[in-house]
Amino acid sequence: MRARAAAIVLIALATAADAEPALQCSGAQKPWVVADLLFGRTRVSEARWSRFLADEVTPRFPDGFTVVDARGQWRAPGSTRISRERSKVLTIAMPRNPENDGRLQSIVERYKTLFKQQSVGLIVRPACVSF
Repeated sequence: MRARAAAIVLIALATAADAEPALQCSGAQKPWVVADLLFGRTRVSEARWSRFLADEVTPRFPDGFTVVDARGQWRAPGSTRISRERSKVLTIAMPRNPENDGRLQSIVERYKTLFKQQSVGLIVRPACVSF
């Protein structure tokens, strides 16, 4: 009986965690998501970054995106050393769907592989969007 009750609680928690609050968008706005990808650039020149955008990002999101120069810092898990570096923030507004989620993950993995990066930050949030 306890196991059954615990299973019901776990299912309820998992369902609640998956539920996103409904956005109340107005006018021409529609409920989409906005993704910010955070790229460290210690090992990446501006020319290599431009090629990465052209070869990896544009084919996956040809409708558009925004890139901002930034400075960031982070600490690797288990380390006490804080690294500070030039960064790029790539912002993409898109409908929420599994295909776009997969495209984002492909960009993250490709950057890590090409430029020997330990991580790429990815923040995805609901938003009301119009163009």
